[in-house]
Amino acid sequence: MSSLSIFTNKEEITSIKGIKVPLYQGGYNQKILYISGVAMRISKSQNLPVMDGAGAMATLAESIAGHLSQNSDSLFRVKVVPPGEIHIELMDSTLAAWLQNLIVAKKTGDLVNNFLDDQLPTSLSSLKVFAIQYAHSRCCSLLRLGQNEGLIELDRTDFNGFMAVNSIPLLNCEQKLLLDHFDESFLIYQLVKVVDDLVCADSSSIDWEKAGGNLSQAFERFWCNCRIWGEVKIHDPELAQARLGLLIATQLVLRCVLEDKLGIVAPVEL
Repeated sequence: MSSLSIFTNKEEITSIKGIKVPLYQGGYNQKILYISGVAMRISKSQNLPVMDGAGAMATLAESIAGHLSQNSDSLFRVKVVPPGEIHIELMDSTLAAWLQNLIVAKKTGDLVNNFLDDQLPTSLSSLKVFAIQYAHSRCCSLLRLGQNEGLIELDRTDFNGFMAVNSIPLLNCEQKLLLDHFDESFLIYQLVKVVDDLVCADSSSIDWEKAGGNLSQAFERFWCNCRIWGEVKIHDPELAQARLGLLIATQLVLRCVLEDKLGIVAPVEL
């Protein structure tokens, strides 16, 4: 399931001569950013001044770029931020490919029930859980409506969720995300954060009730400010489809949090 995660888990990228180099997601600024403090690791391991380590980090950044891009400069931007950080900003085309991989049928059908926790939380807030369940059921309702109105074709999965039968338009002719509204970007940011936690983090260290709550709140902001029907459907059907695709991803990840991490039902309707 590492292909579901935005950031790489390759040994060539996460180690330098046996030294592990973690990446962590940066704060939200309408972009998906990963940060690595590799220069500090280098300077400590080799007793180098920080700025010498930063010089070595610049070379590492080029190595990371070459490995991840695979002869393509369209996946991410890499820059060195003194005194000791690498910033990796994901390009729109990378995010679109990730979303497409998540939402199209048979790509990630094992997302739900693939991250089952042996130890489920013993106490949950009923109000917080209901908010997550409501967001999930609302996503499902909107997706059914989108299918009924001919905007999208859905495939009902084995775990009672929805995925897209065909690819969803996510990029414009300039290879920029159609989903560029502030609240669309914030929902994508929360999706990336939760999926990265699902795939790469020690689940025992994650507050899944909080993570699900943050994702459900991001969905509510998106739904309040990013319309699908009416003029959007008539004049910009590709944007309407892209927003439905974002709902597919949200529904899948919310279901995974509810069923696999919190051990409760993810209702299709309330």
